[in-house]
Amino acid sequence: MRYEAVDRVPFFEEGIRKEVLKIWRRQGLARGSDLSTMFSYDRLEHIELDLDPRPGLKKWPSSFSQLDALRQRLNPEDTRRLPWRWRRKVRKWRNRDHVLMLRVHQGFFLSMGVSGWKRFKEVIRLLIKDPELVREVMMVQGRFAARLTERLFEDVDIDAAVFVEPICENRGPLISPKMYEELVLPSYQPLLEVLSRNGVETIIFLSFTNPRLLIPSILKWGFNCLWAYEVKMEAMDYQDLRREFGRDLRLIGGLDLDTLHRGKKAIRREIEEKVPPLLANGGYIPMVDGRVREDIPFDNYIYYRRTLEKVIQG
Repeated sequence: MRYEAVDRVPFFEEGIRKEVLKIWRRQGLARGSDLSTMFSYDRLEHIELDLDPRPGLKKWPSSFSQLDALRQRLNPEDTRRLPWRWRRKVRKWRNRDHVLMLRVHQGFFLSMGVSGWKRFKEVIRLLIKDPELVREVMMVQGRFAARLTERLFEDVDIDAAVFVEPICENRGPLISPKMYEELVLPSYQPLLEVLSRNGVETIIFLSFTNPRLLIPSILKWGFNCLWAYEVKMEAMDYQDLRREFGRDLRLIGGLDLDTLHRGKKAIRREIEEKVPPLLANGGYIPMVDGRVREDIPFDNYIYYRRTLEKVIQG
């Protein structure tokens, strides 16, 4: 991801769910066998922090006077916010030989307490009626996440930081890029500064469907890598993104998961047309744009993996 010469391209997999393996065993996967014995995988591990208010809020702030209740429930010194068996994990990570990523933020809507339609409507109204309150709620969350991340660096180093931002649909982001840049991205600055001080070079914007209109803004604020899930391919074709944004935007994913339903010809075309030119430019890790589901036939997955390996290895 640094545009340097490498000995090989990594093979990452989001993980095959047990229910998928159960179906695949009826389709030819030998019982008790492990896909890792059939293919080479590079291990990728995520650290996930507890970023929610604890205890939970019955009512999210609707005025500046109510922000203290949120602050009190976002205590970065609470060790329960670190993953279970933290010290044991830290000892193992010191001698690791795999990639370790930290999920440092859960994005705008979750940080605003959206877990259903009612709260979503409330937040949309706040964006219009009281944008300064929205800005401050996000700053409270950003400062909290920054301090919690600072504590984490006392124990472990990471290879990349991931901001998870589920803010889009197929037509684009659910708030305007201008609003996103004015009200949301400033709250990420404390975290970005912590990451910079601790030498984290790869800052990943992980989003869904169609975040294209947000890319110029995130690049301006210091993000340098896009990992897009379940995308609208017409808008988020990675070759188009590379042509538009060049090497400023590193890329993870980009292969249409839906082609694994369509048979070998579609799978081969998807890989052969996209992977070689993206790899030639560097700063790219090939993966399908989502986790493999139960409706993908075992034979199609096997063909996908073999074809990907063949194309990568030349």
